[in-house]
Amino acid sequence: MARRGFIVVLDVGKSLSKLTLWSPERQMVARRTRANLSYAADGFVSLDVPGITAWLAQGLTEFAGLGDIAAIIPAAHGAAACLVDAHGLSAAPLDYDAKPPMDIRRRYQTVRDPFALTGSPCLPGGLNLGAQFYWLEKAAPERMRDAQILTWPQYWSWALCGIAATEVTSLGCHSDLWMPIAGEPSPLAVSRGWAAHLAPLRQAGEVLGPVSQTWRARCGLPRDCVVLCGVHDSNAALLAARKYPETAGRPCTMLSTGTWFIAMRSLAPGVKIDLSSLAEDRDCLVNVDAFGVPIPSARFMGGRETEILEDGAPIDPGAMEAEMLSLATEVAEADIYAVPAFQNGVGAFPNIPGGWIQRPANQIQRRTVASLYLALMADTSLSLIGSRESLVIEGRFADDAVFCRALAALRPDQTIYRSQVSDNVPLGALQLIDDRLPPQAVLNRAVPLDTDISRYAREWNSLVQARGAA
Repeated sequence: MARRGFIVVLDVGKSLSKLTLWSPERQMVARRTRANLSYAADGFVSLDVPGITAWLAQGLTEFAGLGDIAAIIPAAHGAAACLVDAHGLSAAPLDYDAKPPMDIRRRYQTVRDPFALTGSPCLPGGLNLGAQFYWLEKAAPERMRDAQILTWPQYWSWALCGIAATEVTSLGCHSDLWMPIAGEPSPLAVSRGWAAHLAPLRQAGEVLGPVSQTWRARCGLPRDCVVLCGVHDSNAALLAARKYPETAGRPCTMLSTGTWFIAMRSLAPGVKIDLSSLAEDRDCLVNVDAFGVPIPSARFMGGRETEILEDGAPIDPGAMEAEMLSLATEVAEADIYAVPAFQNGVGAFPNIPGGWIQRPANQIQRRTVASLYLALMADTSLSLIGSRESLVIEGRFADDAVFCRALAALRPDQTIYRSQVSDNVPLGALQLIDDRLPPQAVLNRAVPLDTDISRYAREWNSLVQARGAA
């Protein structure tokens, strides 16, 4: 167990790394961020481990001067893993946006397990960890031969304390390496020998050990500061979303919003998932929560699509709320549409080319249409997993009133809430130390838009069907 004291949460997202310091009373004391980069070396595009490490050391040094740090908890995005050996990091994590050579990609698709076993759809690039390992196996077999595999959050716990681990929220994140219903490695992982290279399986909230002497000396950390195993970032946010009075102890859905929009549905205890009910070809999947429970999920790349649609320096929808709400009525009545998809290969419409119907010249109009687009896409994803319980929207798009209120209008029979905190990942990670921590804010009920967008939604769906049939 970690002693009482200040807690650091390291959250390595795809676009941004965040380091937060929390007081013994679990109030945020400090926050540092860093834009993530990738670099090409040895024929692969990899995530920037050296850059993040240097930034982490600087942040921990600053935080150590602000309070007595008792524990560090890593969280990180899925679809990344590291190879380590006796000499340290032997293969940096590949960037999941990098595309394996076509011949390797084709061969991998013939050996991966069916969706019915893994709940993992066949995704582009390196979004399936198995595709990354298969690529490494063919292109650099010496790296795989004697290495131990660490999932991305657990790389950081290993870097900080020297104890190697893996954990189910990352293994169960569309990796192709795990069977979420059986709770064990997939036949693919076993047959190719990858399962034998996985570091020992530990629980997300388990203390792996004290921070290493190297990091103590480098950052001024106390001798009894410990490092927890860590957790997949969306699953950390799910832990936070399930602590509100409106959701605690009952079925609910969380819609995590950022680079990815991920709908994760927590079912009642004992309810079994019917994998045949999930549309593998529409980016439905099964995640695994921090307690090993399978979670039906659906995703699309809403944050990245918004950047494409907005096409300019990002507008703050919270600051522009009144104007965007007014514009929502105007663009809906004027039949201005963004039609999916603007990130091919993922989401509910992975093979349909995206496009505009009457693209506005004005950026704030484009951003407003993007918000309506996000609501229509989220509505589709939520329907694909049968979500009907209370829904909590968390992440940076919870501040987008047009998106949240349009989604409430599209789903009048579902109670939809907006999270008022922007740090659900670290707040969920803190639950791993003390699950009695109360939520830091109340949920805000999302009320439907003042204007009826049912006709707009019907036309949007007709346009999608027409493009798909073309």
